[in-house]
Order: sequence, then structure tokens, then C-alpha cells
Amino acid sequence: MAKEKSSGLKVKLPFRVPFFHEGATGTARHKTAPPALKFCVVIMNWDRVHLISKLLREKEVLFHFISKGRGTATSNILDILGVGAEDKGVVICLEPAAHALELLQAIREELHAHGPGAGIAFTLAISAINTVILRGFKKKHQNIKISTNEGGNNMETTRSDLIISIVNQGYSDEFMTVAREAGARGGTVLSARGLANKNAVKFLGVSVQEEKEIIIILVKRDKKEAIMQAVSRAYGIASKAEGVIFSLPVDSVLGLSS
Repeated sequence: MAKEKSSGLKVKLPFRVPFFHEGATGTARHKTAPPALKFCVVIMNWDRVHLISKLLREKEVLFHFISKGRGTATSNILDILGVGAEDKGVVICLEPAAHALELLQAIREELHAHGPGAGIAFTLAISAINTVILRGFKKKHQNIKISTNEGGNNMETTRSDLIISIVNQGYSDEFMTVAREAGARGGTVLSARGLANKNAVKFLGVSVQEEKEIIIILVKRDKKEAIMQAVSRAYGIASKAEGVIFSLPVDSVLGLSS
């Protein structure tokens, strides 16, 4: 039988493969260090968001996104944190590790210049990122390391975790009551929509309501397990809330109220 000839068609892609720059996993196929970028999260009163958006544009931060949420902390905790308003702005952005502290300190100074009621900021490590995006950061920050851990990180490390919970709409207040009883001080709630496919629904054995609430709670690491166990028992995937609950390690935390 004659072998089928190849068409010889070649397609030139506008990017290099691999699509993602990944961190080392201990296997031979992953030999690169994780990108020295930080995922920065800033939570503040909603009426201050325009100040931060202006600052990020002035500093030419390549990627930043804003979402509106609401605070769940009790009044005394709100007073301690200086975040008295219920409506919250959640700003997320990517920044080189060497510049993350500088950016968050600039945000703190900008907020403090306009009076109390600031909020909190923290950073999360990134293990992989789209190669095209990584190239953009390298082009902007040519004098620092972006693709390895050698970029440096002047922020103090902390033993904190971010608990992220996705529940059906209408359960966030009850959820936070249980979380506070287990040791949480407060959280922020964002509205979202569920996009699970039929196979996921069949696998989980539950119906997936479209309207969701995302609850983010920053906690000390020694309190994480108790809080997660409490909310999972009351509002886990088998409950009416159909909660999906997980946590991420936080690199550093910076208060923005002073």
C-alpha cells in the first residue's frame, strides 16, 4: 500500500511553544524556575477604587482587574481594620516580585492620603503563566529577573492562607457565621455565575445553580483547618449551598490603613 504523502502545510504561530512558563516539579521535563511574578490582591472600600485604578494606570501596571464585593466582618473588626464600609472593591494585578512591595506601599500611601478606611493587601505566588504575557513583563522590566526566582522579594513572609469558597447565592451570610464561630475574623463576598457542564454535575451528584457567591477569607495558618472543617460540614458540596472550598498559601500581607 502506498504511503500517504504529507501535505507539507506549515502554520506559523504568533507565539512560542510552550504556551505557559511553568515552575519546577522535580521531574526531568520541568527544569525552569517559576516566574518571579506575584498575584497581588487589594481589598478596600468601594469609594476608594478610583484612586487605585488611577495609580495603577500611572505606574503602567500591565494587568489589573477590579470587582465589586461586600464585606462580612463584624463592626468591631471593621473598626480594627479600618474598612467600615460594606461595599468593597477587590483589585487584582500581576507584578514582578521585586516590585510587589513597592506597588503595595504606594497603594497604601495613596489611600492613607485620603483618610482612614483603607483595607488590606496580600500576594500569592504564581507557578505558571502564559509565555506571551511573560514576554511582556520582560520587555517592560528589562533590568530585573522575571523568569526565575532571582527577582527578589522584599515583602515579609507570613503564615497565612486564603480560603476560597464558592456557594450558591444566598448562603454567604450563614456561611460567614459558621466561619466566624470557627475563628475567622471576616471575609469578602463576590457575585459569580456557575458554568459547570453536565458531566461535572453527574460526577458530583448535585445540581449546579447558576448564581454563585465567592467568599474569600484571609486567615492565620493555624486557624485554617478548623475553619475549613466547620464550613465544609455545614456548607460543603453535599449541602444545599453546594460549596466548593479550598485554600491557597499567601506569601505576604500588608495592612493599608496606615
